[in-house]
Amino acid sequence: MGKLIPLIMALVGAGAGIGAGLALRPPSGAEEALQECPQTSEAAALKEGEQALHPESTGDSGTGENAKASYVKLNNQFVVPVVKSGKVAALVVMSISLEVTEGGNEAVFAVEPKLRDSFLQVLFDHANAGGFDGAFTASNKMLILRDSLKETAVRILGSTVRDVLITDIVRQDS
Repeated sequence: MGKLIPLIMALVGAGAGIGAGLALRPPSGAEEALQECPQTSEAAALKEGEQALHPESTGDSGTGENAKASYVKLNNQFVVPVVKSGKVAALVVMSISLEVTEGGNEAVFAVEPKLRDSFLQVLFDHANAGGFDGAFTASNKMLILRDSLKETAVRILGSTVRDVLITDIVRQDS
């Protein structure tokens, strides 16, 4: 019974976090409005920095460098247990969005169950390899995770996917 209480508390906490995320997410039109806004100098600098880190995601993916992109937020968060010595030591909750070529939104939602399943397998493998231990948000660990997720997305969706964005991540230790 004593071992069951921390697990129940972790699941309740994760459920509350998911519920809060769903309740506080912006209306569906807000994301489109943000995409239509002209970029500020700070946003332009951030995009240039991202291009320097991931030059393969900005080049020719069959659509040209200046092709517009769409962003697709996957509907539910991903919950990944971190297991130590056969026990759940922590839960990692994250939100993932995909940068796709313009008009690729429908293709993502058409295969979302397969995409979620494959992403979960990548996330479980990352957790089992120690990717969520210690400084789990260090740039090298996040780069490895993003690249693995992008490879999986490209395998499923092809050149429609430009990049994978981890928009939220939190680890709840038990």
